Amino acid sequence: MSTVAIDARDAFIEPLRGWGRYARELIGHLPPDLDTRVFEHNRSGPEVWFEQVTLPRALRREGAALVHTTNCFLPLRRPCPGVVTIHDLAFEDHRADFARTTGAKYRYFVPRAARGAERVICVSEFTAGDVVRRYGVAPDRIRVVPNAPSLPIGTAPLPDGEPYLLAVGDLRAKKNLERLVRAWGMLGTGHRLVLAGLGDPDGLPASVEVVGYVDDDRLDALMRGADVVVHPSLYEGFGLVVLEAMARGVPVAAADVTALPETGGDAAVYFDPLDPAAIARGIREALQARADLAARGRARAARFSWRRTADETAAVYRELL
Repeated sequence: MSTVAIDARDAFIEPLRGWGRYARELIGHLPPDLDTRVFEHNRSGPEVWFEQVTLPRALRREGAALVHTTNCFLPLRRPCPGVVTIHDLAFEDHRADFARTTGAKYRYFVPRAARGAERVICVSEFTAGDVVRRYGVAPDRIRVVPNAPSLPIGTAPLPDGEPYLLAVGDLRAKKNLERLVRAWGMLGTGHRLVLAGLGDPDGLPASVEVVGYVDDDRLDALMRGADVVVHPSLYEGFGLVVLEAMARGVPVAAADVTALPETGGDAAVYFDPLDPAAIARGIREALQARADLAARGRARAARFSWRRTADETAAVYRELL
């Protein structure tokens, strides 16, 4: 049987980020008839050494028929065909959000991985178009395979206090939180604003409740208790937060840019993320249409599953095996 090697290290790194959830859910749902060798850890020094030297050697030693890297860094020289998943190109569009060395690594290796891969998996049509436009990758080598909700829906008690709006994501410039805070100041609805995610809250008003990184149980409870989940991000390759909220029947107001309208479809309210007044109008509209958005959101989220994602990914493997 042909062995598919999968670099899924991000699935085992805490705190789990979006691409880590992708890797974890993918390897947990692949068809059982696939013979896979999952790489969980790097014990050989710097990441780039593992990705470009140690991993190719292991592929050769184990006779792998195919390698899939689940987050960008496909070995440029390898003994077998390669599949690379590219979630987004935010490191090109929002360079200030990345440490200098991290951004340089992405900008050097990802274009070369995309151009050299036998297949490129993108999580949205938006990301696929971005890869074609920026890197000149032939569209016939790209396959679009969407993500799916992965956060367990639990029964933990909802947060106490007055009604609130919730935004989830790293506190980085591309998440556009400063404009969200300005929009919140215009609302006059009495809602609190809660921000959940890694990052430095310096510069945000003390009246904004920044809870930092939270575990899955608490994030689920925060989402279920929110009147609206607001996603004002300027750049997203998919926007998993949108689907997580919809799966819980929580109304979503989101930016009308990049992949967010593709992910949310007709089940969200969209706004111009550069205009705080437009953000405020979008939030008000979502508050006024909560029941309708809840029903449409649940139906939208139900169209996505990790079984489907894994089956479509396995089909990409089989094209090359």
